[in-house]
Amino acid sequence: MLRASLLRMAIDPTPLPAREPRCDVTVRIRSDRLEISLGAGWTARDLALIRALPGRRWDPEARVWIVPDPKSALARLESMFGAGRLQRIDPAVGERERRAGPDPEGDPLQRVVDGLMLRGYSPRTRKVYLGHVRRFLDWSGETIDSLPSDPGRLAERYILELVGSRQVSRSYHSQVVSALRFLFETVLGRPRLALAIPRPKKEQRLPTVLGQPEVARLLAAPRNLKHRTLLLLLYSSGLRVGELVRLRPEDVDADRGLLRVRRGKGGKDRYTLLARRAVEAIAVYRAAYPTDRWLFPGATPGRHLTTRSVQKVVARAAEAAGIARTVTPHMLRHSFATHLLEGGTNLRIIQDLLGHASARTTQTYTHVARSTLESVRSPLDNLMAPEPRERK
Repeated sequence: MLRASLLRMAIDPTPLPAREPRCDVTVRIRSDRLEISLGAGWTARDLALIRALPGRRWDPEARVWIVPDPKSALARLESMFGAGRLQRIDPAVGERERRAGPDPEGDPLQRVVDGLMLRGYSPRTRKVYLGHVRRFLDWSGETIDSLPSDPGRLAERYILELVGSRQVSRSYHSQVVSALRFLFETVLGRPRLALAIPRPKKEQRLPTVLGQPEVARLLAAPRNLKHRTLLLLLYSSGLRVGELVRLRPEDVDADRGLLRVRRGKGGKDRYTLLARRAVEAIAVYRAAYPTDRWLFPGATPGRHLTTRSVQKVVARAAEAAGIARTVTPHMLRHSFATHLLEGGTNLRIIQDLLGHASARTTQTYTHVARSTLESVRSPLDNLMAPEPRERK
C-alpha cells in the first residue's frame, strides 16, 4: 500500500500544500546536472517527488541525488516543491541564491560551509577544513571560481611548501590533504582530481601515559572543586576533552556507576565507567555550584566550558603536582585505557568504553601496558653467568 501511495504521488507531482515542518531542498547547479539534497524533516512524499524526476540517480558517496538536464529539472523542482523551499547554490557565480534574496553575508567560502554542513561534518571538522581551504586560497591568490583548470598542481606546490619550508607535522599535512580533497571533490565536482592528491604515510606513534602515582598526585593537586571534579571525570571515564565539556547533569547515572556520552567522535553515543569517587565529587560539586543545562558551564551564560579552559586546568594541576613533562587531557584518556589493560580488563571492553570504531586503535595500548612487557623476559636474563676460572 505504501508503494502504491508513493507511486500516485510520483505521477501527480503537484506543489505541496503549506504545512509544518517542511524541509529545505538544496539544489547545487552544475553545467550538466543538478545535485539535490533534502534537509532535516523530509517526508516520504518529498522523497517520492525526487524519485519522479526523469533520469535521477542516488550518489551514496556524496549523499545527493543527481539529475541530468539542469534547466528542465530545475523548473520541475520549482513546480513540485514551490520556489520558497529551494535553496539554489550556483558554483558558476560562487554564491548561494535564495528566492528571498541573495546571501547577506556574501562569504566567498559559503559553498564550502554549505557542503560541510549538508554532509553532517562536526563543528570542529568544519572549522579545521574551512581554515585550511582559506589559507590555501590566500597563498595562491585565487578564489574558488578563479582556480586554474588543473588546481591539483597548485595544491601540490602548496603542500610541498608546508612540508619543506614550514616543516608542518604529519597530522597537519594529512588535514590539509583532506580539506583540499573536499574542496576539489565536493565544491568543484572533480573527484578524480581530489584522489590525485597523495596522502602522507600515517605515523605510528605510541600514546604517552602517566603512571598511577603520577595520576594520584595530579588529581589531588587542584584546590578548586570544579577543577578537581573534571579531572576525576577525565581519568575515571576515559573521556575526550570535547566529550567532557558537553556533559549534561542527566548524563550521570550514579546508581549504576555509568556515564552517558552523547554524540562522541563519529556522532556515536556510548556508556562508560563512572568511579565511586567521581560520583561523590560530582554530588559535592553540584551542591556547591548548581548547574542547569551543562554539567560544567562556561563564563558565557548558556554555553559550556571551553576545551581550552580544560587544557589550562590540566596543565596547572600537573605543574602543582610536580610532574615535569607536559600533560594534556588526552593523556588521562590514554592512562585510563592503559591502567585498565594492566588490571586485566578485556581489550574488547576497553574498546567499547573508549568509543573506538576499530579494535586496531585500542590494541595500541598493548605496546605501552606494563603487564604486557613484564610477561616477557629479556634474553640477557636467560644467559647463565660465566663460571669463574680457577687459579693455578
